[in-house]
Amino acid sequence: MDKIHNPILPGFNPDPSILRVGDDYYIATSTFEWFPAVQIHHSRDLVNWRLLTHPITRVSQLDMTGNLPSCGIWAPCLSFCDDFFYLIYTNTRVYNSNFKDCHNYLVTAKDIMGPWSEPIYLNSSGFDPSLFHDDDGRKWFVNMQWDHRKGHNPFSGILLQEYDPKLQKLTGPVKNIFKGTNFKLTEGPHLYKVNGWYYLLTAEGGTEYDHLVTIARAKNIDGPYEVDPTNPILTSRFNPQLPLQRAGHASIVQTQNDQWYMVHLCGRPLPANTEPKRRCVLGRETAIQKCFWTDDGWLRIQGGNTPKVDIDAPGLPEHKFKPQPSRDDFDSETLCVHYATLRLPADESWLTLKERKGFLRLKGRESLASNHYQSLLGRRLQSFKCQVTTCLEFEPKHFQQMAGLTFFYDSQNYFYLRVSRDETLGKHLGIIAADNNKYDELSEEIAFDSKRIILRGDFDYGKLQFSYSLDDRNFEEIGPVLDATRLSDEYCKQGCFTGAFAAICCQDISGTKLNADFDYFEYKEL
Repeated sequence: MDKIHNPILPGFNPDPSILRVGDDYYIATSTFEWFPAVQIHHSRDLVNWRLLTHPITRVSQLDMTGNLPSCGIWAPCLSFCDDFFYLIYTNTRVYNSNFKDCHNYLVTAKDIMGPWSEPIYLNSSGFDPSLFHDDDGRKWFVNMQWDHRKGHNPFSGILLQEYDPKLQKLTGPVKNIFKGTNFKLTEGPHLYKVNGWYYLLTAEGGTEYDHLVTIARAKNIDGPYEVDPTNPILTSRFNPQLPLQRAGHASIVQTQNDQWYMVHLCGRPLPANTEPKRRCVLGRETAIQKCFWTDDGWLRIQGGNTPKVDIDAPGLPEHKFKPQPSRDDFDSETLCVHYATLRLPADESWLTLKERKGFLRLKGRESLASNHYQSLLGRRLQSFKCQVTTCLEFEPKHFQQMAGLTFFYDSQNYFYLRVSRDETLGKHLGIIAADNNKYDELSEEIAFDSKRIILRGDFDYGKLQFSYSLDDRNFEEIGPVLDATRLSDEYCKQGCFTGAFAAICCQDISGTKLNADFDYFEYKEL
């Protein structure tokens, strides 16, 4: 266990915020329009990680109804002080215009597993908020400021304001403490205090292939901040051959044995021999790098300022976790921690494990194009090669009712193997898709009349092949090999911050909420 292999959080897990409490390490990552919101991952050795919990589970904490793709939760910040966990998060309502409607909130808990409090509203001046607990007992809130005006730098600096825990609000003057460097697009601020210096860690260059990490320091928390002369301290920007690209948006942690590590966002484009190039089909992921402080007080990455796939582990006692079973037979009355829904939590009005024992029942609601009320349950793709299988029982009455298996990026980009019915074929199976909101039908419809059908998708480095079986033994391919690299940030035009999911879903566009029953869901990495 002398090495850590990156990425430590594969698949859609961006914008990491790392925290150590005693011997336990936690990383919070962004979830955007997916619910429950904010993923919290746990480790005791920095090598082995598990998805532990989600702190945002109630509509009273977060209502994302109508949020566009890639809005919602941006860049949470997890901290611990005074025997409480603090989580800062943004609900971004609008982002793809000159305006950004970004509302920042705080929730707290005595235990990482919750219950987490109702939210305290903080401000809306920009995104990527962070909370710093100073050693004198004061608490400071930072976020980037968004400037919508023509001719102005939209990333107009990092704002600082004090947070009063008794009043539960921001108080005192607001000061712009850092305008950024020449790399621009200054965001993702985190404050630290080391050896009497305040350090401001920021992301710059944008979250695509020019992404990077910069740092500045000051003797006073409100500046003036001196920029590290060797910035960027981490980037893939200047080496397109690195396996970990898009490196940026970082946070740091000190271990029990006084070593330092940085977690950061990254992306893994498909191998050079695949086409099209430079698409990260698993989304933005989280990696970790070992770092150290120089004699003159600057932070450096071990081995230089580029991200490494294998790095030295801190030598903590090994702590492995029991692996999650690949198949879920829906025998429990609660959902597995890996499942996610769109914009709103699962509730008995549309998703139930209780009405039919051993089955998950979805009651059809709006279409896959909806940004409001979808009946969809998915999990992240976390491997370049995986197989997803589900068993469906569904009796549609007409063409506006459908259910099945989808490989899904957002409401404008998906492939959907679905059962429906029409006036000519009756009950049938076929593939529909959306390509940046352009609807298409990608296979001939196959009529069948059996009660059960098994649906499968084989995902292989951006290629997707659907198949089906009526006996759970013999599978027949349906439709062509599909270009699943379309399910990537680099391809999608509306959303561009999330990642690919495999999901089961049900639609009843007529409004009668016809239900579909799923006997199992299996996600198997190959």
